[in-house]
Amino acid sequence: MEVILLKKVANLGNIGDRVSVKSGYGRNFLLPQGQATLATVSNIAKFEAQRSELEKKAAADLKNAETRAAALKDFRLTITAKAGSEGKLFGSIGTSDVAEALTREGHAVERSEVRMPAGPIRVTGEQVLAIHLHTDVNVDVTVIVVGAE
Repeated sequence: MEVILLKKVANLGNIGDRVSVKSGYGRNFLLPQGQATLATVSNIAKFEAQRSELEKKAAADLKNAETRAAALKDFRLTITAKAGSEGKLFGSIGTSDVAEALTREGHAVERSEVRMPAGPIRVTGEQVLAIHLHTDVNVDVTVIVVGAE
């Protein structure tokens, strides 16, 4: 299946690239999310008419993400959670907990932007998490988990 990318997609291409993808990926992910359109003659013409508008929107999104990343740089987030005497949490801290805490601190972050490659946090202490704000913009945030009895 050949598609035209309407947004920059990681590991696939930039705006306007015509790429060949598996039909399931195109039908179930790229097309419904509005990240691509089928590469038909009429869609190619329609895309070329909208190209400058889409590129301006992409540049504005990138600038917004860079501004948010500058605000989050060197930010240390403290989360209090119930923990045992050895520092092991009762439960865990996941992506939604981190996103809510960052939003309370004044940094609007969606749950889908929080990356936890080691899984949920289950112990007290300090960990570094990645916040994925844009395809090209990632920022590391230090999360300090403090145990409360």
